[in-house]
Amino acid sequence: MKAIVKKEPGKGFVLEEVEIPEIKEPTDVKVKVINASICGTDLHIWKWDDWSKQRIKTPQIDGHEFVGEVVEVGPMVKGLKPGDIVAAETHIPCGVCKQCKTGNMHVCKDMQILGVDRDGVFAEYVVVPEIVLWKLDPSIPKEFASVMEPLGNAIHSATATDLRGKTVLITGAGPIGAVAVQVAKVSGASTVIVSEVSEYRINMAKEMGADYIINPTEKDLVEEIMKLTDGNGVDVLLEMSGNPNALNSGIESLTNAGEAVILGVFPTNPVPFVMNTAVFKGIKIHCITGRKMFETWQIASEWLRTKRIDLSKLITHILPMEEYEKGFELMDSKQSGKIVLKISE
Repeated sequence: MKAIVKKEPGKGFVLEEVEIPEIKEPTDVKVKVINASICGTDLHIWKWDDWSKQRIKTPQIDGHEFVGEVVEVGPMVKGLKPGDIVAAETHIPCGVCKQCKTGNMHVCKDMQILGVDRDGVFAEYVVVPEIVLWKLDPSIPKEFASVMEPLGNAIHSATATDLRGKTVLITGAGPIGAVAVQVAKVSGASTVIVSEVSEYRINMAKEMGADYIINPTEKDLVEEIMKLTDGNGVDVLLEMSGNPNALNSGIESLTNAGEAVILGVFPTNPVPFVMNTAVFKGIKIHCITGRKMFETWQIASEWLRTKRIDLSKLITHILPMEEYEKGFELMDSKQSGKIVLKISE
């Protein structure tokens, strides 16, 4: 089969022929990949940054966001059959640790990540355990289905607290921050304000329905927030940028007893933080990773099925698998939303 492979250390990938994976465990499912989308994690691996050097073992097939068709199931698979259309949770849980046993499989102590710790989905076929697969309603467009994993990030973040009637600030309008605009609106937010510096992403946030957009390189974010909120500040911060300045400005923009939800991953582990501001304001902080398995998948499925969420403006490029290099260059330039690679029909 054709696959996009991290052949050896260094920048880039290679498109080459590799062996088709086979079912090894009784609960394994073999899936024909239809579409796969490019994630920020994939970009890190393509660029071969310091994180990738420490985490990725070559050679390895990259990619983890996808939609596909089940073609074969192991003898103990109960909920899926050939022909079913599925997407997948990328956090593969062990099923036996404390977290898995207490409803927190998304932070399993011994989990593997698809396309990071094992071969991924930038290939014509992938084999994964049944536990991570989510059967899809046939009415959900397959382009949308391939980005359900990052949509789940936005849903997990926006549902960490009650947004009904709340003023929400989203810092960072990359693909997840942009779709979080719609998620916040569907969740009942009264006003959604976005902070973003990229002109391309500012326009994307507008298309996704943001009420106000502030470029913090042109205007003081905290001052502008206070003007928009009669000096009260926002009720909820959704931090999606991974930028320490954005995080701190967001904390300073919160009302007293407001809530901060942090999804952004920062360039270094220790970051400067306005701790005293957070303490004296009595702010509640939620830290988010991944998606709740499978609560957020259920919400995403229903919102897509009933057309409460529209991802057509988020998906800006659909490319054939062979043009993967163009996709990564676009992603690196920040002149794109989600980029979908068509793997097979």
